[in-house]
Amino acid sequence: MAQLWGGRFTKETDKLVYNFNASISFDQKFYKQDIMGSRAHVKMLAKQGILTEEERDQILEGLDGILKDVENGTLEITSEYEDIHSFVEANLIDRIGDPGKKLHTGRSRNDQVALDMKLYVRDEIDEIDGELKELLTELLSLMSDNVETYMPGFTHLQKAQPVTLAHHVGAYFEMFRRDRERMADIRRRMNLCPLGAGALAGTTYPLDREYTARLLGFDGPTRNSMDSVSDRDYVIELLSALSTVMMHLSRFSEEIILWNSNEYRFVEIDDAYSTGSSIMPQKKNPDIAELLRGKTGRVYGALISILTTMKGIPLAYNKDMQEDKELTFDAIDTVKGCLRLFTGMISTMEFHRDVMEASAKNGFTNATDAADYLVNHGVPFRDAHGIVGRLVLLCIDKGISLDELPLEEYQKISPVFEEDIYDAVSMKTCVEKRETYGAPGPDVMKKVIAVNREYLEKN
Repeated sequence: MAQLWGGRFTKETDKLVYNFNASISFDQKFYKQDIMGSRAHVKMLAKQGILTEEERDQILEGLDGILKDVENGTLEITSEYEDIHSFVEANLIDRIGDPGKKLHTGRSRNDQVALDMKLYVRDEIDEIDGELKELLTELLSLMSDNVETYMPGFTHLQKAQPVTLAHHVGAYFEMFRRDRERMADIRRRMNLCPLGAGALAGTTYPLDREYTARLLGFDGPTRNSMDSVSDRDYVIELLSALSTVMMHLSRFSEEIILWNSNEYRFVEIDDAYSTGSSIMPQKKNPDIAELLRGKTGRVYGALISILTTMKGIPLAYNKDMQEDKELTFDAIDTVKGCLRLFTGMISTMEFHRDVMEASAKNGFTNATDAADYLVNHGVPFRDAHGIVGRLVLLCIDKGISLDELPLEEYQKISPVFEEDIYDAVSMKTCVEKRETYGAPGPDVMKKVIAVNREYLEKN
């Protein structure tokens, strides 16, 4: 078919060039947004007297028919059209004739695609926010059920001090809560309407851009027409935020992979989220967690790609910017899928609480508390540190934990130790006396859980 811009040209575009230039294969995702933007534009044109009310009504009816037919499958979006804007406009003209040719009055494909992309990204941010909220709800449930589930806390992948599963999961709650806040921040900052910017310098038609912005749910119109059509900062911000979401998912997946190993045995992943080996019948592989970890690089790649694309583009619109679509669509779909899978995986995962507590004991995570015991009995901390170091060596030699070491062995190294040392180094005591805000103690943990629950109820 002839292009809508073909008047200037005397030769047909080479087929290879046409295919290379066309975006219909991916920007057809915008059909709803494109029609939504066109409806608002036409209403504004009629309000300003640029179109008659009759023309407005004909165009609106035609646009509604196109939307209905696309959604029920009777109208197919095909590669015969260069882009989604051409598809809508050409079909509108076929249906209603000359009034359809007035649809494009006062706008360019440059501000059209900027609008479509913003509308699409805004909708997807809302969907991603919903997925993040589902995940946070599941994390909060895990926290509520595991305030007294003791486990080792790690630094450098070495057992450090005892914590609870609620406390450990709570760290991820904070991460994903920040992810939601980033999404909300991006949505707020991008919510200005570019329609009416034209190709780059506005238009001589008396458009009411405030009215169009209100119709489309924006906070107002963009303030500079050149920036309006060349801005993809919000795409970069979104891909950066999505990369951070994936980084958080990847970190948690890495821990689940470790916890699922024979050496840890902290968790058992449900059969629905595991696979077997084609040769080793005993294997139960954490493939979903591994794929979640792997797909992080895919989303990072989208971010680096758009940053590289945008770094050398002069004002205003350039065709390079068409490259933002496919990688953004893919990153959004990847993150939404990963969030759903991860939420499902952790909601069905079985935690081996006895193994986790035994690991905390056998890793001497209560050594610091043994040193604190001595300090509370008048021993200088540096001396206490050395005494407990000798106790740990003795336990390693005997293959036991500090909880299992006989009192006489304690007293051989320091006579300060009494029978109450066993209570001081129990997992329960070690955790319960950590009651500063943000620590794993049960009372303060319950306060944090209540704060998190209130946050989810209000947001």
